[in-house]
Amino acid sequence: MFLGLSDEAIILIIVLLLFTLLILPVILVVKYYRRCPSNKLLVVFGKGVGGGTAKVIHGGAALVWPLIQDYAYLSLEPITVEIDLRGALSKKNIRVAVPSSFTIGIGTVPQVMSNAAERLLGLDERAVHNQAADIIIGQLRLVIATMAIEEINQDREKFLQLVNDNVATELNKIGLEVINVNIRDITDESGYIEAIGKRAASEAINQARVEVAEQEKLGASGEASQNRERVIKVAEEQALATEGKKKAERDQRIAVAKLEAEGRAAEAAAQKNQEVAVAREAAQTDTGKKEADMQRRVQVATYEAQAIDGENTSKAAIAERNATLAEAEAEAKRRGDVARAEAERAVYQKEQELEKARLEKEIIVQEEIDKRRVEIEAEAVAERRRREAKGEADAILMKYEAEAEGLRKVLEAKADGYNKLVAACAERPDIAPTLLLIEKMPELVAEQVKAVQNLKIDKVTVWDGGGNGNGNGKGGTAGFLSSLIGALPPVHELAEQAGVELPGYLGKLRKSEKEGLGKGEV
Repeated sequence: MFLGLSDEAIILIIVLLLFTLLILPVILVVKYYRRCPSNKLLVVFGKGVGGGTAKVIHGGAALVWPLIQDYAYLSLEPITVEIDLRGALSKKNIRVAVPSSFTIGIGTVPQVMSNAAERLLGLDERAVHNQAADIIIGQLRLVIATMAIEEINQDREKFLQLVNDNVATELNKIGLEVINVNIRDITDESGYIEAIGKRAASEAINQARVEVAEQEKLGASGEASQNRERVIKVAEEQALATEGKKKAERDQRIAVAKLEAEGRAAEAAAQKNQEVAVAREAAQTDTGKKEADMQRRVQVATYEAQAIDGENTSKAAIAERNATLAEAEAEAKRRGDVARAEAERAVYQKEQELEKARLEKEIIVQEEIDKRRVEIEAEAVAERRRREAKGEADAILMKYEAEAEGLRKVLEAKADGYNKLVAACAERPDIAPTLLLIEKMPELVAEQVKAVQNLKIDKVTVWDGGGNGNGNGKGGTAGFLSSLIGALPPVHELAEQAGVELPGYLGKLRKSEKEGLGKGEV
């Protein structure tokens, strides 16, 4: 006991303390931990948010303490502001209309985010749109007032830069930034911009006409000069062409004669080389299809080189070259045929060896598989028989053990019963066998029934009716005679059944008595 508290109370206090120190802070953190998505700003305001009026978080998370702090979200989605500015006064007091479109949004720079938290928190999109439109219109008028209409119309890049700078500076003060500026068109009420355009168009047209006339003049002068030079050049070229033509004809005749002389020899050599090359390629193509002809290809190339050397030494006579070519062709063809035949023979031998190896492999593997399967099946059968024999032996053993155990218990019970019987008959030991005989009486009767159960018995003869001469009013002699006379019919019947003829002094049974089984007289 601790300070009068029970153990259960102390355990409860410890559990409450652990819950307060460990689990409760976790629950508070899970419940009040706020995450900020990428398209929003999380604004935490209240006590303990830092030096400013609020803590702004972009793409992070913060723990918002209950009661003393609260939070809200600012959307970063773009807002389109359509500005239909009309009658803005330019530097030369000409009123212009500048319809434009501004795309703005809340900035993500720390200072701009703080400004947005201070000035835009709680406002809907419409209110933010109206504030931004007012600022944009004011800054757009200011920029137009500092520029001449010619600058606005001609230097659009400068105009957009000034608009972007001025508008962005003012929008940053309320937490917004400029994403895009689109100036659709610039017009004025007096038509000054249109007149400037017409004047620029007229100047451009006039300048173009002057340039066209100048170019036409230069073109006519150049055309005449070119025509003159063309005529001179044509005449010179015609003269040179005629001279060149004559020289070409002469050179052609000389070259033709020379080429014809060289052509005959070259043609024969080319034809020879072509035919040799064709024969060589054919032989190489045929022999190259087999792996075993690499050495034979070298021999063919050697023979072909020897044939070419022989042909080069016999160029003096075309007929001799043709004969050499025929010999080379025949030799090449013969060697090609020999090489092809040997290659085919080698391939055939390899195929036979592969087929033989494949057959041997398949037969041996199949025989091994069959052998292994037979062994496995034999082992399985033997194991099954061993298990069956063992099971049968175990069953027989258990049966005999159970019978022996039962017999033992029966004998023990009988011994115990006999002991108790003998103990009960201690004063009359002579009645013990009688009791045991009575116990065996059902078995004796059953055995006697079995002995006569198959015998055919038509009649049962009773010798004595059971009377002893007392109480029936007859004396001993009368009873004897009466019993004797009463016993004669059964004796006659018994003799008849046994096939024995009785003496005549025992009388005979009448027919009615035979049928009535001793009911008549003798």
